Amino acid sequence: MSRADSPADAPTAAVTTAARDGAGQVRVAAGLRTAIQSGEFAPGARLVEADLMDLFGVSRAGVRLALAELAADGLVERVQNKGARVRVVGIAEAVEIVECRMVLEGLCAAKAAGRATAAEHAELRGLIGRMRAAAEAGDALGASELGHQVHRRIQEISGQVTALRTIERLRGQLVRHQFRLALRPGRARESLSEHAAVVEAVIAGDPEKAEAVMREHLRQVARALDPRNA
Repeated sequence: MSRADSPADAPTAAVTTAARDGAGQVRVAAGLRTAIQSGEFAPGARLVEADLMDLFGVSRAGVRLALAELAADGLVERVQNKGARVRVVGIAEAVEIVECRMVLEGLCAAKAAGRATAAEHAELRGLIGRMRAAAEAGDALGASELGHQVHRRIQEISGQVTALRTIERLRGQLVRHQFRLALRPGRARESLSEHAAVVEAVIAGDPEKAEAVMREHLRQVARALDPRNA
């Protein structure tokens, strides 16, 4: 038996394979998450393991681990005898997701109101200024992305790390609905007004108002998601 084939080398080979598969999982999960959240992979799109192996240059095990991770996050679903696909989220579920976000993001807004520094106040106002410019220029998707940045910064300022992770997971499931809502006529200006009110409450250092205004903003999002309210 050669040294390379000796039993002592088996654990090392297993560790190397596990490390390679783990790195593949990280690469595929990150790439697919971005593609799904950007709309590159539409809801219902099939995710073929062999195609993903070629696309990301990883092993089948790495692809399967990534798909399992994204399934746990609600972005992917496995269909019996058909493999994996991007999960389809209906209107009713989308509204429920936004209602869950109301509670978590209301908490974040309240905490941010008590923690935000003068520099962070200026940063939030700057984001609102850019959002206003995008809305006035008719860039609905740009305004929508800046609105997301406002939410994200408030969550980061709040220090609520667990809430932030949960919110991001929930938000990732709403991509199709977010694009549709962002492009609704007049929504960009409505959203700007709602985000500006949240920011001003945070800057005022009023936790109760910040939470109430954030909840009201997301209540309007939930209402707007229902096509019957268009």
